[in-house]
Amino acid sequence: MLKDIMYDRKAALEYAKKWAFKRNPDYLNFENIGGDCTSYISQCIYAGCKVMNYTPIYGWYYKNSYDRSPSWSGVEFLYNFLVNNKSVGPYGIETNKENVQAGDIIELGDKESHFYHTLIINKIYKGEIFVSAHSIDSYMRPLNNYSYDKLKFIHIIGARKYA
Repeated sequence: MLKDIMYDRKAALEYAKKWAFKRNPDYLNFENIGGDCTSYISQCIYAGCKVMNYTPIYGWYYKNSYDRSPSWSGVEFLYNFLVNNKSVGPYGIETNKENVQAGDIIELGDKESHFYHTLIINKIYKGEIFVSAHSIDSYMRPLNNYSYDKLKFIHIIGARKYA
């Protein structure tokens, strides 16, 4: 039986701050193989929910550099997992700028709707969003300092685990 659990935004944000300018040695640094942004965001989300989904291919997990899901480190795979997950692990909904909060996720895209970068929201102050990311390491960087054509906002609702 699945049980809903809270997404601990504070824990996710503390993790984001701690690791914004360095790499956690428990995880592969993807910098030289496509970028570390989504793995870093997955680590932040995991810090906030402490539940992985070990479903082969379609889950969301990291055991080691050779045993991980595509959604752990792939921008669009993470989006698809979060908004479609009906099982164990974190889940959310795509929303708009007005309905996100600190600890939620943003994905940046180009004109062709190819999404290529993942960010975590650190703070929203007077309508301005500040984020953290890897692959150009940032902490509390204003979102409007990024160049992009499209945005996806993902509100993390919570997570599920087996009771």
